[in-house]
Amino acid sequence: MLRFHIYDVFTTTPFTGNPLAIVEGADDLTTAQMQTLARQFNLSETLFIQRPENPSHTARVRIFFPTAEIPFAGHPTIGCALHLAGGRDTTITLEEQAGLVPVTITRQEDGAALAEFTAPRTPERHAPTPPQALIARALGIPPAGIGPQDPGVWQGGPAFLYIPVTDLSTLATARPCEPAWSELMAMADVDSAYLYTPTATGYRARMFSPTAGIPEDPATGSASAILAAQLLATGALPEGTTTIPLTQGVEMGRPSDIRLTATVTGGSLGPIRIAGHAVPIASGTIRLP
Repeated sequence: MLRFHIYDVFTTTPFTGNPLAIVEGADDLTTAQMQTLARQFNLSETLFIQRPENPSHTARVRIFFPTAEIPFAGHPTIGCALHLAGGRDTTITLEEQAGLVPVTITRQEDGAALAEFTAPRTPERHAPTPPQALIARALGIPPAGIGPQDPGVWQGGPAFLYIPVTDLSTLATARPCEPAWSELMAMADVDSAYLYTPTATGYRARMFSPTAGIPEDPATGSASAILAAQLLATGALPEGTTTIPLTQGVEMGRPSDIRLTATVTGGSLGPIRIAGHAVPIASGTIRLP
């Protein structure tokens, strides 16, 4: 039997945020076994903890959608780091397929532990941006609901199509619509779309990835990090260091709070950091497949 834990990530309130399954002692599991377990949990991501390849690091981790392994993801990184920290202020280094991910854990004044990681890659353009008319059809929104900035396709490990929308009402009504959705994903060479719109304090977002087995994700840390490149490219990220509150999952009834901090120097994007909380929900054992 394998030991597992369930956390709600990017929240301090149980049964909100993004659920995560963490499986311990996964050194001897095959990739096929991990994928089977991820399908069984059927959460947006399941993380498996293994011994680090470098003893100076904390752990090697592998992260799975219900349908496939992915090189990096934000909410598993936050949840795993807080789990391994055990309430201590510390720094943890995770070996992920996308690279080394350092995570700093600090106890806040209210007693909640906050984890902050530095993105393992600088985002870069992934593919040409599909026509806005196709984007609108794929989301069931009017073309005028896209903007005012241009959409873009970026990757920093995983890849996303970023779609700014004009207001919260448009964000709330958007949904993947076939067959245009599949055409859009193929043209952008991605399986996920990240929609966002400005609020009084930051941005509100939604992320759809039905092709990967995730109809909608309540919190997407990796997409939040890569968002910095989209904001810079569209003139929405100034020079210097900027911290932006992001809210996701509201339309799903699982509100999530993500803190994005990005540094721009001479017009170039520097370190990108993502911070958030997590709360334990369940623990138990599961049989080996």
